[in-house]
Amino acid sequence: MKTLIRTVVAGAALATAISACTSAPVGTAPTKQRLPALRLVSYNGCDDMLAGLREHAAGNVSQFGFGGAVPMFMTREKSAMTADAAPEHSTTNTHEAGVDEPDLVKTDGNRIITVAGGTLRIIDTATRKVTGSLKLTKADEPAYAPADLLVSGDRALVLYRGGDIMYKTFAPVGQTRYLLVDLAGEQPKLLGTIKPQGTYVDARMVGSTVRLVTRSQPDITFPQPKENASEAEMKQANEAAVRKAPLDAWLPKIEITDAAGTVTKKAVDCARVSHPADYTGTSLLTVHTIDLAQGLTQAGTDPISLAADGDTVYGTGQSLYVTSNPRWWWPVPMAAVEDTPQAPATEPDPAEPSPSAKVTLSPEPTPTAPPEETEVHRFDISKQGPPSYVASGKVPGRLLNQYSLSEYDGNLRVATTLNSTDQKTSASSVYVLKADTLDKVGEVGGLGEGERIYSVRFIGPVGYCVTFKQVDPLYTLDLRDPAAPKVTGELKITGYSAYLHPGNDGRLIGIGQEASDKGRTLGTQISLFDVSDPANPRRLSQMFQKDSGSEAEWDPHAFLYWPKTGLSVIPLNTYSEKSEEIGAMVLKIDDTAVTKLGMIKHPVQRQKDATYQPSIQRAMVIGDSIWTVSTDGVQVNDATTLAEQAYIPLH
Repeated sequence: MKTLIRTVVAGAALATAISACTSAPVGTAPTKQRLPALRLVSYNGCDDMLAGLREHAAGNVSQFGFGGAVPMFMTREKSAMTADAAPEHSTTNTHEAGVDEPDLVKTDGNRIITVAGGTLRIIDTATRKVTGSLKLTKADEPAYAPADLLVSGDRALVLYRGGDIMYKTFAPVGQTRYLLVDLAGEQPKLLGTIKPQGTYVDARMVGSTVRLVTRSQPDITFPQPKENASEAEMKQANEAAVRKAPLDAWLPKIEITDAAGTVTKKAVDCARVSHPADYTGTSLLTVHTIDLAQGLTQAGTDPISLAADGDTVYGTGQSLYVTSNPRWWWPVPMAAVEDTPQAPATEPDPAEPSPSAKVTLSPEPTPTAPPEETEVHRFDISKQGPPSYVASGKVPGRLLNQYSLSEYDGNLRVATTLNSTDQKTSASSVYVLKADTLDKVGEVGGLGEGERIYSVRFIGPVGYCVTFKQVDPLYTLDLRDPAAPKVTGELKITGYSAYLHPGNDGRLIGIGQEASDKGRTLGTQISLFDVSDPANPRRLSQMFQKDSGSEAEWDPHAFLYWPKTGLSVIPLNTYSEKSEEIGAMVLKIDDTAVTKLGMIKHPVQRQKDATYQPSIQRAMVIGDSIWTVSTDGVQVNDATTLAEQAYIPLH
């Protein structure tokens, strides 16, 4: 009989990740953090790998097992219109030019590719009709599972993110899988599928080559706790199970299905697994390399794995970075349930034990707060084939997201927030690491007293950082001298920017929330900053929409900015006691002001007795039109008048 254990993030862990950050005032010499050395090395054969994984994993198992990895927080004849003749169009808003990121919709100007309800659809932008579709989910698979896309030429890679690995005991939302689709025929055709073990983390594409990162935990079944067993006895039994586990328990598995339906199963070879000097043994990262132009022929031999964890991916044309904090979560048991043939499939409420299942309440542990440090692993992706490891390092504190990282002129800039030991204060800093060794070159602190980082953007030798608790200091950073980065200016205003985007020369656009002087958020604001003078950043204009929120605040892919005309579009949901407005707000952002032009809304949808307004998720400029996408349909509006031109349902 198996033990059903639910693991959740401890309150202290949540507080650690979302608490405000403090530091010394600007101008005060920051406390220098000594960055611990971290090097990635290969195992000396499979026996050495097994011994090392067992030893490290045993040292990190608790009486409740490993716990879960829970992060806090787009034959038909080819069109006569060639790519060269495609109308002028926007693309996915990405961090680095030339490095594509997965998103729910893609366009090459001639067509739009999207996946909704488990079906991939191709929309011809000239006729504004769906010209091809392919069902990607089977009858027993959830069609609602979200999917991301990467497209190169006539090949699309559909990325399905499986259920989180902590929930493998429960019904998953679907298995992690990558589907290669041919878009060139009369109808799109499935060319093959990869099912890796673990959870999809993220991916980047340079040219037609995709690097995919997955994360997996060892497949170890822990023994059923004995009645009245102490925590020490439970932990000892789990340690014994780990020390007896075979190498196969750790090696990530891969299942590849080709167009003919032939299935090939294999595991990552132990010779292709490396490890840092310090690691937990409780998770492995696997990097898959797929050239969409060549298909899946090399997919089974290209994966490499690391005995490390990973939650954030950042890529340039030459480098792939994966960062992690493997100890920023830990298990908090809620109940251990001894299954019987009559036990319910779902987890019982510990407060009301089921008569058909014996429920044992586990005492709550008092874990020590995990160290606040971010591991950084860099891989060279400048050559064809699998990436090669370059270096690893650590910095104090936690990243906000991939925009906290930036490679420039041979260095990696990293912005983090570090909480004090008592969790009452925190500090934010920017570290400069040498890219080829990830050794520290320089650092600057003093960013936001009593606050945490809300957004970061590095643009060439300049950096911008927003911290927030009650007011929003926007800091400008001079990073020209990597050994001596410095704060050059500061602007304090109410609210905050959750995403920063480069505008025209000397301009910076901020998407976030306005707030009261007490820090209470009031609604979406779009700010235009003049940063031409690094010592004196100024806000030139603000557009404020009361009682509203935008997906662009936390997902930059939802933000559209068309520099040619200054057109900008963001999804926006506005709620009040009397009304609700859901759609996309269209703006004009020039060198002096942010101006609201109007709203785009999709048709009201009716389902039996209910009606609803679809939420718009993405916007694109194609020719003289704005195309917006929701889960229910795609709409075309005139980019000048905003008049509706067409609506294409996705059902």
